[in-house]
Amino acid sequence: MAQPDLPLNTDHTPETALAWAREGRRVALASVVETWGSAPRQAGAQLVIDADGSFEGSVSGGCVEAAVVLEAQDAIQDGRCRVLEYGITDDQAFAVGLACGGTIRVLVEPLSPEDAQGVNQGPTLSDLTTLVAARRDRRAAVWAVHLSTWQRRLSFGQEDLPGGPDAAAITSRLASDRSGCEGDWFLAIHNPPLRLIVVGAVHIAQALIPMGQLAGYDCQLIDPRTAFASPARFPGTAISHDWPDQAIPSLTPDARTVIVTLTHDPKIDDPAILAGLASRAFYLGCLGSTRTHAKRMARLGAAGVAADQLQRLHAPVGLDIGARNPAEIAVAILAEITQCLRRGSPA
Repeated sequence: MAQPDLPLNTDHTPETALAWAREGRRVALASVVETWGSAPRQAGAQLVIDADGSFEGSVSGGCVEAAVVLEAQDAIQDGRCRVLEYGITDDQAFAVGLACGGTIRVLVEPLSPEDAQGVNQGPTLSDLTTLVAARRDRRAAVWAVHLSTWQRRLSFGQEDLPGGPDAAAITSRLASDRSGCEGDWFLAIHNPPLRLIVVGAVHIAQALIPMGQLAGYDCQLIDPRTAFASPARFPGTAISHDWPDQAIPSLTPDARTVIVTLTHDPKIDDPAILAGLASRAFYLGCLGSTRTHAKRMARLGAAGVAADQLQRLHAPVGLDIGARNPAEIAVAILAEITQCLRRGSPA
């Protein structure tokens, strides 16, 4: 199976910036546009700063945040974008738990009035609102800024930007989930959040869902057995008691979605698998021994599922690391999901 075309983005800085702006606070966005060496954060990492110096997010893991905040406050006052460059020494890096230093460039964009005039203006509230709406609707977006002229484009999909990078460059960055520079343009990639749909409220799910949340996944639990799938057993988790063949299509799994079945009960797992195979989910894993999986394959084949579709299944689910208890099995599952996300599926 091919590598999914829309990998990870869990940063909520644009949403915070929009909320602050709507509260009447004057704000600026700071984005890492380029790095060299062992810089603490990758291109695309962001801070939002207000005129009083309050901030959320990170561009360096703590090394240069204070300097960026001060520059951002100046940018809010004069309304001008700027690109900053910082060298992070080995001593500074060690102080925040890193092995060695590096260099980063940071773009600072103050939010500008809708009628602002000038060649060095930042984005407007309308620009930010459009971006946040796209993220809410799970649409891939590219925030493109020319680092000399401050031209700005917001693109939704894999298309040429007029006067900017071509579709091939944008497609590549969307596929690798890598913000960065293409010539004089900085492309900030805003991909939808990853989702993890777990079918079966079993002990492994109690370990897998918190691990998935830590890894940046929006998690959904599906199990019609209300005694198993309860808020007491899965606090803070979205739970559906519908049968999987109803619940999964309603969630519209896309290329950012993982589905894992854990019940061992064909009455629950098989409908979930069929719904998953009909979707664009990039990973579909099924718990069970090799013998259990052979029976599963026979059932699904008899139900008319084509052999090439059955090859999409990862079963027994998870990397073979000798896992025994529920937490170890959850680690093996999340490790295999990560391998498929970042390197493509071996299946």
